[in-house]
Amino acid sequence: MSHPDTGHCGVHIPDSFLSAPVCVGAYCLAGAGLTLASRRVTEAWNDRTVPLVGVMSAFVFAGQMVNFPVAGGTSGHLLGGVLAAVLLGPHAAALVLATVLTIQCLFFQDGGITTLGANLLNLALVGVYTGYGVFRRVSRWLPGARGRSVGMAVGAWCSVVAASGVCALELAASGTAPLRLVLPAMLVTHALIGVGEAVITLAVVSVVQRVRPDLVYCPGSVTALPAKAFVLPALAASLGVAILLSPLASSLPDGLEWVAGRLAFVEHERASVAAPLADYQLPGVASPALSNVLAAVIGTLLSLLVAWGVARLLARWVRRPSGGNTA
Repeated sequence: MSHPDTGHCGVHIPDSFLSAPVCVGAYCLAGAGLTLASRRVTEAWNDRTVPLVGVMSAFVFAGQMVNFPVAGGTSGHLLGGVLAAVLLGPHAAALVLATVLTIQCLFFQDGGITTLGANLLNLALVGVYTGYGVFRRVSRWLPGARGRSVGMAVGAWCSVVAASGVCALELAASGTAPLRLVLPAMLVTHALIGVGEAVITLAVVSVVQRVRPDLVYCPGSVTALPAKAFVLPALAASLGVAILLSPLASSLPDGLEWVAGRLAFVEHERASVAAPLADYQLPGVASPALSNVLAAVIGTLLSLLVAWGVARLLARWVRRPSGGNTA
């Protein structure tokens, strides 16, 4: 997350780190991938599952506000790809991450507009599908609850490392840093951050399994839950994280920022368009800490509303009659 004294979060790439051809290519790949995900995800949806996408987006946004320190003077935070995939399935998780990343970019200047396609590709697609694929494979190798736990942990770790590796390739392809330097630096740094991702993912899913085991995604099934039975407690938990934990977030540089400083390309960073709540600060609020908390609350609620709205539109679209033909 971007605190007042940091520039961006996790592997959110800011403007000017990538070349124009890499940005355009990433937008094309991300657009194609998210279009496919949106088509696949609606196959098992109904009106009662749509709110879950909203509350998961809110929780992921709030969770990304809390940076935790790791070894080497850097920090990391939850990416949430495998967490969302285990609870909602990988296609819905891709849409959750895409919603959060877009809101962070447009409203909080967290990740650049020109590089939004790359951030969507890395985190919402590569991170989610790699992590979930590893989770499923390990769960098959090690059946039972222990296998699922090991699979979640390994998958969550792999999601962070895979996203950072693709980010390094994009930086090298753009001429920002040599591949022989940026790839090992990104992989080693985010291998440490991935441990935190694994721990948080296991902790959250363990709580959900105890309280509402029916929320855990089962491929091929259709989840049918009363919306109010889960939305309000989940939203309260998300707001609790945003209000209570975001002030405790580490101010150490995140993984990409640390690597950029070590390899001397951090000075390339500049924003193409100013955002209304840049650096997670609310204009007109004198206290930076209070301003940060208020921005966290606004972002959490905005993520809920936008993701819920997008999911509802997709659910209606998939049920729309096509040309008078009936299945």
